[in-house]
Amino acid sequence: MARVSRLLPVLPVLSALSVWWGATAAGVALDASQPAPAAGPPLTLAVPGRANATPWIAAQGSHLAVVWAATASGKSDIFVATSANAGAAFGAPVQVNTVAGDGRMNGEIPPRVALRARPGSTPEVVVAWNAKDQGTEIKVARSVDGGATFSAPVSLQAPGAAGDRGWHALALDDQGVAHVLWLDHRGLAEPKGQHAMSASGEHDGVAMAQKSSLYYAAFGARPTAERAVTPGVCYCCKSAIVALPGGTLVSAWRHVYADNMRDMAFTVSRDGGRTFAAPARVSGDGWSINGCPDDGPALAAGADRRVHIVWPTVIPGAEPLGALFYSALRDDGTFAPRTRIPTLGSPKPSHPQVVVDEAGRLVVAWDESLAGVRTAAYSVGIRQADGAVQFGPPTRLADAGGPTLYPVIASTGAGIVAAWTSGAPGASVIQVRQLVAAGAPASAPR
Repeated sequence: MARVSRLLPVLPVLSALSVWWGATAAGVALDASQPAPAAGPPLTLAVPGRANATPWIAAQGSHLAVVWAATASGKSDIFVATSANAGAAFGAPVQVNTVAGDGRMNGEIPPRVALRARPGSTPEVVVAWNAKDQGTEIKVARSVDGGATFSAPVSLQAPGAAGDRGWHALALDDQGVAHVLWLDHRGLAEPKGQHAMSASGEHDGVAMAQKSSLYYAAFGARPTAERAVTPGVCYCCKSAIVALPGGTLVSAWRHVYADNMRDMAFTVSRDGGRTFAAPARVSGDGWSINGCPDDGPALAAGADRRVHIVWPTVIPGAEPLGALFYSALRDDGTFAPRTRIPTLGSPKPSHPQVVVDEAGRLVVAWDESLAGVRTAAYSVGIRQADGAVQFGPPTRLADAGGPTLYPVIASTGAGIVAAWTSGAPGASVIQVRQLVAAGAPASAPR
């Protein structure tokens, strides 16, 4: 059986963070301009003898689950490790896929995991991943014993569906239904030479995108067969979905608009995925590129049901510059004007993630290239009296010394926990540590 390797225990780190954030309990407002103190060494999750990469993370109270792909000889399997104490310790990894080596992973196609609380018992754990055997599939498996064992995987698309698919997202609703979104390119599975070309004979990215669609399916007590939600997606950027109590789903992806504008789009379902509203733009960023950025959005929802989004784009101009932006969904069904997130200063920060803790604080994590080394960082956002969010300065997730990339984050009862890929590609591991301890909000959520 695969084993978990650990570095130093994180309990002393939790104590140190609690002291720093404890000032809030005495009535001192959180200061978004002050970074969190450096934490101790993270835990390491790894299947020995394999390259471990592409993590995803989910939490429910003090329960935490990390899923990733472990690869050897070009074949990847999907593993989950769970914690009952907010990431202070993990059990041994459990393999989820049953077809050996069928995991198909990269940074924009990580396996996904979601948890749902069950009164008096361990949470349900659901994992979705992109599988590649005879073709590509989106598979889902469920555990009802806290991640110790999993049901037989279920494929969500029609048997033998043509073309490529992946870049998926997963959300569990309060009834335990797993809602899965993915990008599907079966429209591109046509005879060679039939792909979209412009009048001048060049590749037409806008027309090509019409052959790629956003697909949705549900798995669980109320299964819903796969169906296309919209064409026109940018076909190598991951998608995002959140489930709110009462059956509301919010989904986001990178869309291809006229003139190859690669802006974020979103749609809302208010009936548990039975129908979706027409796609709408999150923000008009003005970035035109006849290609896929391989860099999608992230969504999160707080206890107040407000939906938050972060995304990467490029600010056009004489010297185009990559940037990360934040917005929140307003009561009128549109997203507020974008807010730029401070980063470490590279030309192209990428792969952002966002989470909201129980106090209403936002934490955003991402990675960027510094001196040729991929470096993960995070920033804490505090809502101001006028409703705007102010983000503090960026803080690295780990000490310098090697690549840290594709960070993912989750909110536990003890605070925000991050996981990321660390180390050389052929011998990489998953590292996990707490970033921000639980605390009171700086202002009441609106």
